[in-house]
Amino acid sequence: MVLTATEVNARRLFAMILSLVAAAAMSGGGGSLNSSSPLDPFDSSTSWSLGEDPFNSSSEPVVRTLTPDLQPATTAVAIQEVSPWDIALCVTGTLISCENALVIAVLFYTPTLRAPMFILIGSLAVADLLAGLGLILNFVFAYLVDSSVEFVTLLSVGLLISAFSASVLNILAITVDRYLSLYNALTYHTERTVTFTYVMVIFIWVSCLTLGLLPALGWNCLRDESTCSICRPVTKNNAVALAVTFLLVFALMMQLYLQICKIAFRHAQQIAVQHQFVAISTTKGVSTLSAILCAFGACWLPFAMYSIVADSSYPVIYTYATVLPATCCSVINPIIYAFRNPDIQKSLWMACCGCVPSNLSLRPRTSSDV
Repeated sequence: MVLTATEVNARRLFAMILSLVAAAAMSGGGGSLNSSSPLDPFDSSTSWSLGEDPFNSSSEPVVRTLTPDLQPATTAVAIQEVSPWDIALCVTGTLISCENALVIAVLFYTPTLRAPMFILIGSLAVADLLAGLGLILNFVFAYLVDSSVEFVTLLSVGLLISAFSASVLNILAITVDRYLSLYNALTYHTERTVTFTYVMVIFIWVSCLTLGLLPALGWNCLRDESTCSICRPVTKNNAVALAVTFLLVFALMMQLYLQICKIAFRHAQQIAVQHQFVAISTTKGVSTLSAILCAFGACWLPFAMYSIVADSSYPVIYTYATVLPATCCSVINPIIYAFRNPDIQKSLWMACCGCVPSNLSLRPRTSSDV
């Protein structure tokens, strides 16, 4: 049957009306108000089954379908790339946590380790343990939790500031304790010294927890990104203040260790009978003190100096390159202050093997021993 031009145009108009009605029904059933209809004949993404233009004015009698071939839209899923620097910090935090958890367990389950020296070592281990956990949580918050939430950011940075500040101040407290054990050797093992140690530990933790709460109390750059330091959301001024405080602590530690060396050499000169033994012991002690100061300075000085001169506009790789050595200080601390102690070594051997090696010195070690 041959259709006239009028009938073809009528059928074509009827097809267009049906197509528009179907498109309106589809968009009204849940489509977005701002997106184009999936059945819109004017949409270039819609292809008709026979590849024919629905507005072709040809008078050829042809039957067309009203069902378009819809092309499925491809959705690109953005996957956040994990930085190798963040992986290194997370691994470092895990190592820090394991080391210091072991130190805390030994001190907790050994009743004889309750001297002022061990109280300070335990406080240092707790600070470093929290620092390690803070590094792990920072990795989790950055890649597994929405870091745009202010609470998450402030919690992470507050924990890291408190933990690392407590770690540095506990190292200073251990230095003070060693100095007092030599300067007041006769009265060091008194109840007064134990009380002073507890007061010092409480003061350290109250001060550090206050520093950690400052970003949550409004001392942050979340409202003004231009004032951020290299460690967001800490402001530039706060970062400079913390860095200058660290430099003062480091200078005080150097002064105290210098006084310790002077006292040790004076004691060596006064004991003429054991001159050779004391000279060797004193030389070894001075070498150990130098190693402690060099390790502490090498870990923290780059980050402190960079915090003073840099801001958030500097390349982030420089921040990582200075932060990673600073975190390594918490890896070294258990080795320097805990695992070298014969009493802690004895407890570790007893816990792991049930025996003590014959070459392990069981001589009581005082705080004057480095």
